[in-house]
Amino acid sequence: MTKKTISFLLIVFFPIIAFAQSGGLSTYKFLNLSNSSRIAALGGSSIAIMDNDINLAIFNPSLINKGMDNNLSLSFIDYFSGINYGFASYSKTFEKYGSFVGAIQFIDYGKFVKADETGEIQGQFSAGEYAFIIGWGRQLDSSFSIGANLKNIYSDLYTYKSYGLAADLSATYYNKEHEFATSLIAKNIGRQITKYSDGDRENLPFEIQLSMSKKLAKAPIRFILVGDNLQKYDLTYIEPQYAKPTTDPLTGELLPEKKFAKHLDKFFRHLIIGAEFTPSKHIGFSFAYNYRRSMEMRVPSKVSTIGLSWGINLKISKFRIGYSRSAYHLAGSPNHITVTTNLSDFVRK
Repeated sequence: MTKKTISFLLIVFFPIIAFAQSGGLSTYKFLNLSNSSRIAALGGSSIAIMDNDINLAIFNPSLINKGMDNNLSLSFIDYFSGINYGFASYSKTFEKYGSFVGAIQFIDYGKFVKADETGEIQGQFSAGEYAFIIGWGRQLDSSFSIGANLKNIYSDLYTYKSYGLAADLSATYYNKEHEFATSLIAKNIGRQITKYSDGDRENLPFEIQLSMSKKLAKAPIRFILVGDNLQKYDLTYIEPQYAKPTTDPLTGELLPEKKFAKHLDKFFRHLIIGAEFTPSKHIGFSFAYNYRRSMEMRVPSKVSTIGLSWGINLKISKFRIGYSRSAYHLAGSPNHITVTTNLSDFVRK
C-alpha cells in the first residue's frame, strides 16, 4: 500500500468519523433497505465480497469493477402491509474514467383513504420515495479499491414533499491469495435540501460500517462479519413493558447492575454474522443472524426466529435468480427476489 493511498484514505474518512453526529430521528430511512436477495439473506448491511456481483455495489461502491460491465439487475421486495419496494441497477466500465453503476430505488407505501375532519371520504392518495444513484469505483493497486455513490433523493408523502442529496464513500482491501476482503463504508453523508414543512432540516440516516469476509481454502464456504452503526456505541432500546425491574419488589433496594452483560449486549448489537455455502457455480445458499434486529423486534414471551435470514441463489442459463426471507417480526417475513444478467451474453459474438 503506497503512502499516497494511505494519505487519501485518511483524508476521506477521518473527518467523517471525527465530526459526524448521531442520535435523534432521521429522514429517508428507506435508503438503508436491502437492495438484493443476497444482501437481505446476509443480514441487510454492506458486504465485502469481491466477486463481481453488481448487487453488492450499491451498498459498497468500492466493489464496483470491470467484471460488472454491462450487468443488469432487478429486485422486487414484497414488504409489510401492502408496501413494496425495488431496485434496478446497470453497470458500465470506461477505461479512462473507471467503472460506474447507475441505479433507481423506489418504495411504494400503497394507497390511503383521504377523509376530512368529519370522516367524510374524499378519495384516495398514494405516497412513495425515490433515489437515483450513480456509483463509481476504481482499483488503486492489486489489493486496494475505492468507490463513491451520489444519491438524489425525492420523497413524496402526499402534500409533504422533500428533496435531498447524499453520498456514500468506501474503501476495500482484498487479498486474492487468501480470499479475504474487508471494507470500510460511510453511508448517507448529506443534507435535506428542501424540507417537508417549516422547521429545522432533518438528519439523514448516516452510518459507518466495517465488513469482512473470508472464504475457506479447501471448502466452498465463506464467512461474513459486519459491524454496523459504528458511529454510535449504545444502540439499545427497551420497550418499557419489557424492562426488567431495577429494585427488589419486597425490600425496595436497588438490584445489582450487571455491567458486563450490558456491555456485551451493546457490543453484539453492532454485529451481523453470516455464511455462504456454494457447492457449485449453479447454486448457492446464504444464512445470517442479526442480533440487534432480534433484540429489538422479538416478543419475549414467544420463541421465534426473528433476526435470522436465509437465501438461495440459482444460475439458470444466462440469469442468476436469488430469493431470500428475513425474519423481522412475528407478523411475517418479507420476500426478496433478484434477477441478474449480463447483457453481453445476449449478443452473438
